[in-house]
Formats: sequence, structure tokens, C-alpha cells
Amino acid sequence: MTTRTYDPARGRWIPWVFTGMMLLVVGVNGVLITAAVQSFTGTTTGRSYDRGRAYNHILEEAARQAALGWTPRVTLAEGRLEVAVTDHDGLPVEGRLEGLLRRPIEGTSLPIEPERSGPGRWSAPVALPAPGQWEARLTLTDAAGRHLDIRQRVIAP
Repeated sequence: MTTRTYDPARGRWIPWVFTGMMLLVVGVNGVLITAAVQSFTGTTTGRSYDRGRAYNHILEEAARQAALGWTPRVTLAEGRLEVAVTDHDGLPVEGRLEGLLRRPIEGTSLPIEPERSGPGRWSAPVALPAPGQWEARLTLTDAAGRHLDIRQRVIAP
């Protein structure tokens, strides 16, 4: 028969490993909480109550724009924003285009002045201050006064 002797120094490191792991979890959570609090702008939708009460108007506007049958295509490459709009038959839509680029999280806005580069096509040089996701918020108005609101996300390298 073998006898075992109890050595209290042998398992002394186990509570320190447990304590270290808990400190690691608390540290990571602290970093994530700090990043979340510092990046939140505080406003998700301005005047949300009024917008909620007027939601039927928003649905009517969306239906009106869908009935136009206009299809926008927005691209961002090599420092230029390119926009092309066609109607339901694939023909270019002429008109005046204006708008801005907006950073969704920070709320940073960058006005742009697109110039006509062909039938139903516009182009604008852009110098974005930061890479990442941007939203093109554009309005195309034709000669008859009909308009299309274009909201499309683009990724800047």
C-alpha cells in the first residue's frame, strides 16, 4: 500500500489562475463598455415621436417614388462618387442631382456637387476624411418636378 502525503504548496497557484481569468474578463468588458459609450451619438432619430405620427405620409412618399420606376446606382471608387439613374425601361433619367455624403455613426456630413457626366449620369470628386461606411443622401429632380430620394451606403477604402 502506498501512502500519500498532503503538500499544501502544490495547489497554491490554482486560486491565482482563477483570479487572473476573472480580472481578464472584467478588463475586456471595461474596454468594450468604454468603446460603446464613447461612440454612441445619443440620437437615433430626431423628432421620433412626430415622425411616428406622420408614418402614413412616409409610406405614401415611398409608394410614390416606387411608382416612378427609377433605379439609382451609386458607386464610390478612386475618390469619385458615380451616380447613374435609369427608368423602368432602362432609359437614362435626366434632371438635377444634389446631396451629401454622411457618416452614419459620427453624423459627419460632406456636401458634394455632382456634375452631369452623360445621359442619366453624374460624377463628383470626394475627399473623405476617414475610411469606412458612408451614406450617399441624394435627391434627383427631373424637369417635371418629380423627385427621387436616393439613400445608399458606400464603403470608402
